[in-house]
Amino acid sequence: MPRPTTTKEGTLVPIPTRFFVTSGKGINKVSELNAFDLALLQAHIGEQNLVSVSSVLPIGIRQVERISIARGAITHTVLARMSGGEGEVISAGIAYGFRTDGQGGYVAEGHIHGTQKSLKEFLKWRMQEIAHFRGVELRRIHYRTEELVIPMDHYGVCIGACVFLP
Repeated sequence: MPRPTTTKEGTLVPIPTRFFVTSGKGINKVSELNAFDLALLQAHIGEQNLVSVSSVLPIGIRQVERISIARGAITHTVLARMSGGEGEVISAGIAYGFRTDGQGGYVAEGHIHGTQKSLKEFLKWRMQEIAHFRGVELRRIHYRTEELVIPMDHYGVCIGACVFLP
């Protein structure tokens, strides 16, 4: 359970203290949804109940190695997902970085019909915009991406994820 913080209204709000990044890809002949399930399993987050969250890294959060999460756990995740069909090249992933002033950081998710190289250029631009909008500078930007060339008669999905932990 994330550490609780009391707001002005007295409500407890969980704040994550750790995160890890992961990615995966899947191909399937039957359906896009099955390919998505395979990508989640490859990323080791296919047995959790994923809850989409926005992209703010709180003050003091630290990155850890991927850990095993209990089956069925409510899992807060910034998730990038790209789906495609036969013959397509798809990519999905995330970029993340910390502010130079020590006040946390940000995560950007992205997905394209195209290569990892093009996706990284897009993610770099997104991170620069995030910093610009807030009037801050970021330290080094990190990337976690997947690329997939989808075979004929198949569906494919790539994902990238930032998973928040207590």
